[in-house]
Amino acid sequence: MSLQPNNIKIPGSDGEAFRDTVGTMDDTGKRKWIFPKKPTGKYTNYRNYVSYLLLILFFGLPFVKINNNPFLLINVLDRKFFIFGQPFYLQDFFILALGAVTSVIFVMLFTVVFGRIFCGWLCPQTLFMEMVFRKIEYWIEGDRNRQMKLAKQEWNAEKIRKRMLKWGIFALISLVISHFMFMYIVGYEQVFQIMREGPFAHPVNFIVMICFTGAFYFVFAWFREQVCTLVCPYGRLQGVLIDKQTINVYYDFKRGENRAKWRNGEDRKAIGKGDCIDCNQCVVVCPTGIDIRNGQQLECVNCTACIDACDEVMDRVGLPKGLIRYATEAEIENQTKFKFTSRMAATTVFLALLIGFLGFLMYDRGAMETKFIRPAGSTFFVQDGKITNTYIYTFLNKSNEKKVVTIKVLEPSNAEITFFGPSTITVKGDEILKGNINISFPEKEIKLNKQNIEIGVFDENGKMLDSYKTTFEGPFKLQF
Repeated sequence: MSLQPNNIKIPGSDGEAFRDTVGTMDDTGKRKWIFPKKPTGKYTNYRNYVSYLLLILFFGLPFVKINNNPFLLINVLDRKFFIFGQPFYLQDFFILALGAVTSVIFVMLFTVVFGRIFCGWLCPQTLFMEMVFRKIEYWIEGDRNRQMKLAKQEWNAEKIRKRMLKWGIFALISLVISHFMFMYIVGYEQVFQIMREGPFAHPVNFIVMICFTGAFYFVFAWFREQVCTLVCPYGRLQGVLIDKQTINVYYDFKRGENRAKWRNGEDRKAIGKGDCIDCNQCVVVCPTGIDIRNGQQLECVNCTACIDACDEVMDRVGLPKGLIRYATEAEIENQTKFKFTSRMAATTVFLALLIGFLGFLMYDRGAMETKFIRPAGSTFFVQDGKITNTYIYTFLNKSNEKKVVTIKVLEPSNAEITFFGPSTITVKGDEILKGNINISFPEKEIKLNKQNIEIGVFDENGKMLDSYKTTFEGPFKLQF
């Protein structure tokens, strides 16, 4: 869906030709390097604050522990998963699957209402590119004009010095990011241990680390905005998710057209000129190289750089700000003030409920998971008028606290349990414990050759932690 002002004319085209090409490529398909101007303004400051917070979280969370558990750890190789300090096991995979589905629904509904705010404010690609690597580039090579000049000049001492310094810092930061990414996989303790022992002691880890470092360097030093325009599927989803009520960065073409250069003292409205003075500042600050005045485009990541640039120009010439702003298509077309509609409110409430549901799935998993399985090939035996079955129990303590548990047969209730050890069992926090028990019933109580029973596990206070339904085998009996 696009918001395209009818009176924008593209030379030699029907006004929509820009949609047939990518803003970072020329007519021959060759890469056009983007040199965005350094943005300044209200939204840029807000994004800086958000980015600093997210960077602190990214580099700080690997060292945060809750009840001696990592805050977040996704160790696929060793099958160790911790989310918000809560351990997850293969038995909890269905929760993670439901959580993933819930997250997808959340992203889709969020995009329907709030557009691509995630891309401009929260996406790791934008965060590292614009708030880390780009800032270093500005510091070393200067703003847009100086960067363009440096790119065109011969490889003299100045250019070699600046490029080597920039590339070296980029490589170092990519290496640091790789190490922190691995901390989210194996934990910071093991990463530090691998660093101390050196690459020859862990050649596979070293090679993987170098590969990831090279990938990060390639993305942020060269591939850059191409990730958003060519690779990322989220931008493609925008075309089918947004509608006229979706909030996005829009150019108010009804107010801005017909665009014309600024002249002091003239009455622009009287002579049919719009508020857009065609200064092109919204284009030169765009990190994906598009012209927001052409309408909504898949390449737009809602970074707000064009909003700040336009507001600064409007302020200088004495025109109202907001020519480019966060708005909906309906708001621009009807020239009405933005309203938080009932649909937006209902969707926001539903998004909050989805987050609550996801939190419920993560935390309401029970402190203990138990299983009672009869050993393969085992059978019952009869002794002293009692029929006995042997079971292997498995206790999984999902909490960080030690649990002292007892076992009782809930149904039928006249069972006798024989323990191969003490009748109370201690299960340490985050431990899987296995053992054997015998369960016996009076022979006259067993009416079927395979009878259903339920076994409960209780803590020291008599609270049932979990129960498990299984079968009890006895001699075959004819039923009349």
